[in-house]
Amino acid sequence: MFVLLIRLLIFALIFYIIYGIIKYLLSPKRKLELAHDQKKYFLYDDPKNVRKNFLLTYKGVLFEGEKYLGTTKQSFDVVSIFVWVKDDSKLQGLSRDDFKFIESKLKAYYPNAKIDWKSPIKEFLLNKNQW
Repeated sequence: MFVLLIRLLIFALIFYIIYGIIKYLLSPKRKLELAHDQKKYFLYDDPKNVRKNFLLTYKGVLFEGEKYLGTTKQSFDVVSIFVWVKDDSKLQGLSRDDFKFIESKLKAYYPNAKIDWKSPIKEFLLNKNQW
């Protein structure tokens, strides 16, 4: 009886460890950190929760975005998104095409949203006469 109980506890412990490893490997937060380190694109967002901000990484730069709910002709949807960078010094090397790429990816998720950038990206995109 005691041996059977020990075996059952060992089996449960092994199952719990395997479950924890799988949960860790499939974690979106871990995928965001990995994409940030590898300087790839990744969007960490909960589209069903409008109140929760999203995180986006692209070329080693971490952006945060705030979504606002509003009305469209068909339904209630995200109509406005404000995006800002976490660390301004990481923007070095990004071009207008990079920001257009980010906007196109966000438009794929939120087609009715108007995307606004906060400073200093807003001034960069408005100033067409860059040297």
